[in-house]
Order: sequence, then structure tokens, then C-alpha cells
Amino acid sequence: MSINTGTGQQAGLNAAAAATFVVFGINGLVFASWAARIPAVTETLQITSGQMGTLLLCTAVGSLLALPTAGLVVGRIGTANTARFGGILAALAGAGIAASLSVASIPGTAVALFFFGIAIGLWDVAQNIEGADVEHKLRRTIMPQFHAAFSGGAFVGALIGAGLSTVGVGLPLHLLVIAGVVVVVMLTAPRYFLPHISTATPDGEPKAAKGPSAWRDSRTLLIGVVVLGATLTEGAGNDWIAKASVDGLGTSESTGALMFALFVLAMTAMRFLGGRVIDKYGRVAVLRASMAAAAAGLCLFVLAGNVWLAAVGAALWGVGAALAFPMGMSAAADDPKHAATRVSVVSTLGYVSFLAGPPLLGYLGDLTGIHLALLAILAPILLALVLAGAAKPLRAA
Repeated sequence: MSINTGTGQQAGLNAAAAATFVVFGINGLVFASWAARIPAVTETLQITSGQMGTLLLCTAVGSLLALPTAGLVVGRIGTANTARFGGILAALAGAGIAASLSVASIPGTAVALFFFGIAIGLWDVAQNIEGADVEHKLRRTIMPQFHAAFSGGAFVGALIGAGLSTVGVGLPLHLLVIAGVVVVVMLTAPRYFLPHISTATPDGEPKAAKGPSAWRDSRTLLIGVVVLGATLTEGAGNDWIAKASVDGLGTSESTGALMFALFVLAMTAMRFLGGRVIDKYGRVAVLRASMAAAAAGLCLFVLAGNVWLAAVGAALWGVGAALAFPMGMSAAADDPKHAATRVSVVSTLGYVSFLAGPPLLGYLGDLTGIHLALLAILAPILLALVLAGAAKPLRAA
């Protein structure tokens, strides 16, 4: 009986891990399906790049409103229901974007993007909490592989977007098909998530005394600062490597795109392989090595005198940017009782950096050139390296 029970538990864990992997992947697919076709949006709505930036801000505002409360939502209804709700809301918002683009409505697109941001915020926190829970129960590091699934999904989404754009498939039809895929996946995959344990107090029982807010927990905030540095590192690479290659190295746009692809490929590969490295050397040591690699890669990319050395720098930068965010999520979820709220706090701090950092670098780039402006992120990278000890795993009593 015990053997059968143990086998059943392991099968459940494996199913939860596979479902989480799929949910991360479809999240990346959704993100890239939209991001890859932003030029089509500007053309359809006949708006400038600055106006498009304002529309994208609607998504950012929605996400930043949802992220701080997502932990409470997960604590009440569970990761499966939160991810399911976020996914379906994202699909509905995608359909709203498609409908608005069909009639070239800027206000309609803005409203739909706002709800899309809320959906992605809830979905992101739920999948990270589930990933951390699976990781704890498997007793091996698997969170980087979940984030690799996101990167892989984004890569596939970008290829699909580029292919559909090439053959002339309109963005509204593209978004409607993606929305349908999301509904099917998000109604199916979360069924295999681990069982939810509600944090709500049962009726008739006295309410437990509230502990300190996760926003006042020093370890959580320090981990958030580390993740802030990590997400700025990743976000700056995603947004500016291609343009910095063109402006600073005088390469063609296609070479700049290949430099970006190299950065993403290095990051994705390291996420697939990183779990074993973390299990062997420990979270803090790998986190410090990651930040050191990101700093070295960034400097080499910016200061290199030729494309080949810059390519080595871009790859090293991608390797360094790969593991810090998933390790931050794991560290925030070390205590299962407070995992939901603490992951929510760390995610919020990370996404503020991810969303706000690259535009600020763009403004700085107007003064110095984007190539040299990238050196500004050395400061948060080095701060994350110094504070990496905050991510040391908690020991069970």
C-alpha cells in the first residue's frame, strides 16, 4: 500500500511539473505573439511610436495593479484557479484587442490592454508559486526550467508572429486564434496542479493573529532588490541589444537581430541546464556567479572593438541574466506558509524594474548613445551581487 501511495504521489508531482511547464510556455507564447507584432498595431491604428508607448503603459499599469494583490488571490482560491482566471482573462482581453484593432479603436485597444496586463500579472504570480511548490516537493531545483519554458514559448511565439506577418495574416485573426489556444490550455493544464491549501480561516474558528506584512519582511525586500537588478539586466538586454549593436558597433539591423537571438539563446540554454548547477553549488554561489557573469558580459559587449568579441559578451550577458529571476522566486517561496504573498512582493519589485528600466535607459541613451547607456545597469547588477546572500535557503525547524 505504501509503495502504491508513494508511486501515486510521485506521478502527481510529475504531472504537476509537466502542467506548470506547459503553463509557463503558453505564457511566453502569448507575450511574444503580442510583442512581435507591435509594428502592425502602430500601422493599423496609425499612431506614432510615442503613442504606442502610451498604449503599452496601459498594460504595465494593469500588471502593477494586479501583482501586489495576486498573492492574496492565490491564498484564497489557489494557484490553479488563479492561473486559470488569469489565462481566460488574457484570452478575453486578446479578443478585445482584436475587435478594437478591427475597427481601429485606440480607446478600445487601451482598455483591452489594461485588462491584459491584469491577467498577465495574476497568471505570472500563480505560475511562479506553483513552480516553487513543485520544486520544494521534488526536492531538486526545477524553477529555471520553468522559466526556460517561458523563453522557449516566447521564441516560438516570435517565429509564429514573424511568419504570419510575412504571409499577410492580419493581427486580429492571429490574436483570436491565440486566444482560443489559451482557453483550451488554461482550462486543462491547471487541473494537474498540486492541491490547494486555503489560507482562509474556517467558519466558526477564531481568526489567527496576523503576522507582519510581506512588504515589511526584510529578507523578502532584499530578495526583491536582487530580483530588481536581475530583471533590469534581462529587460535591458531584450530591449536594447539589437539597437546597441547597430548604433555602437555599426552593424546591420539583421546582425543586431542575430545578437539579440544569441542573448536569448544563451539565456534559455542556461535556464534548462541551471537546475543541476544550483543543486551542486548552492543558490547563493550561483546567484553571485550569475551577476558577475552578467557584469562581465555587459562590459565586454559595450567595450568590444569588434562584432565577434561583442557576440561573446552578449552570450555571457545572457548566461548571467538567466537564473537570477527564477532563483529569486524560489527564495521568496522558501516558507510555504508565506509563499503567495512573498512571491507577489518580489514579482512586483521585479516587474517595476523590468517595465520601467528599459525606457529610462532609452532616455539616457538620447544623451550618451544607447550603447554607452547600457553601462548604467552595472550599478544594480553589482548591488544584486552584494545582496545575493539574502537568497540563502531557509532551514526547516
